[in-house]
Amino acid sequence: MVNRVVIFDVNETLLDIEALAPVFEEIYSDPASLREWFAQLVLYSMTLTVSQQYVDFVTLGRAVAQMLAEIRGGTVTDAQLDRLAEAMSHMPAHPDVADGLASLRAQGLRLVTLTNSPTSAERPSPLDNAGLGGHFERQFSVHPCRAFKPSPEVYMQVCRELDVRPDECLMVAAHAWDTIGAQATGMRGALITRPGNAALRAADNLLPDVIATDLRDLARQLSS
Repeated sequence: MVNRVVIFDVNETLLDIEALAPVFEEIYSDPASLREWFAQLVLYSMTLTVSQQYVDFVTLGRAVAQMLAEIRGGTVTDAQLDRLAEAMSHMPAHPDVADGLASLRAQGLRLVTLTNSPTSAERPSPLDNAGLGGHFERQFSVHPCRAFKPSPEVYMQVCRELDVRPDECLMVAAHAWDTIGAQATGMRGALITRPGNAALRAADNLLPDVIATDLRDLARQLSS
C-alpha cells in the first residue's frame, strides 16, 4: 500500500531533547541525567497505560524528575520543575527536520504528528514554538485517549480522525517501541536513528519497514 499519511512522533524524533540538559545540570549537577529521566518517563508512561491509570505527560515528567531527585538523596524545587516544563515546550528542531518535512510535503504526503505530550488550543505547541507547526495538517496528542503510546488506541485515533486505514499510514519515530506499536495496528514503521537509538532485532516482524539516519534520508528513501 502506498503511504498516504506520515505520522511523526515529536520528542527526540523532531525536537532535540538535548536542549533540556542545562536544566538537569542545574537540578542534579549531571547533564547526563537527562537520559535517565527520559527513559524513566517513557517507562512510567507505559506503566500507567498498562495499569489503566493516567496523568498527562508534563505532570508525569515533573513527577519523574522529583522521583530521581529523591533516589539521589536530593531535592528539586517547584521553580526548577517549572523551568523543566518550560524547557520541554521550547525544544529546538533537529537541523534536518525542516528540509525533510518540506521534501515529504513536496511528494504529496499528508503530514501529521502524534505525541505523548498534551496539546492546548490556548497556547502554542512545542512544534509551533520550534517553527514547525505549519508543516503539519494536524497535531494529535494521546491525551484524549487517556493512554500513552504504544497503546493501539492512540494510533487508531489518528486513523479515525483522518478517515484512513492503518495500512495507508507510516509512523515515523526515533524509538523502536513507537514503530513496533504502530506496526502492530497495521501501519508501516520508519525508524529515525537519532544518536542513542537503533532497531530492535529480536524478530523480523519487529523491525521497521524503513530505517533512516534523519528526515532528509527518509524523504530520499520514500521518493525512490
